[in-house]
Amino acid sequence: MLTLPTRAALRASPLLTARTYLLPMDPADSQELWQVIEASRAYLFPWLPWVPYNSDEPSTRRFVEACAAEWDAGRALRFIIRDRSNGRLLGVVGLESCVHIHRSCELGYWLRQDAQRGGLMTEASAEVIRLAFENLNVHRIRVAAATDNYRSLAVIQRLGFRFEGIARQAEFCAGRWLDHAVWSMLETERKK
Repeated sequence: MLTLPTRAALRASPLLTARTYLLPMDPADSQELWQVIEASRAYLFPWLPWVPYNSDEPSTRRFVEACAAEWDAGRALRFIIRDRSNGRLLGVVGLESCVHIHRSCELGYWLRQDAQRGGLMTEASAEVIRLAFENLNVHRIRVAAATDNYRSLAVIQRLGFRFEGIARQAEFCAGRWLDHAVWSMLETERKK
């Protein structure tokens, strides 16, 4: 079974990387998260089907409250990524679809448009992967990205995931069907 920490424990002791810190998503983050989504909306829209549903600050607050409830129920762990130098909210990274009996989950992430191309998502995701395998008893992590989302695919490759195949028309997003490249990493394959 998976061993998931409480949100309170990880808010008290955030995950740290060289340039970021990761905190469990909290309702106090709602307004700032809404502003980041709004500022990057056009950039995120082609790849993330939830973007249209975050249409105002109250909808983002409901999403954040749902994220907290999912963490507490052991279904997903979503972290706010913040810049260590100034506390600026950069994006979100998390473990989705936690299946305790199979010790598996899915990696999900997004980064604000003006924080792209600096390796921040690779850095933050690597820390979440470390937590998953070293502390949560995860055996397998799956990740998928649209076959033409080259930036996301580059993150997945840099993290060391193994390609499994293509899931045809796996997601309806921005008025079109996206094929997904599906990748995974097992606890025995993780780069340390």
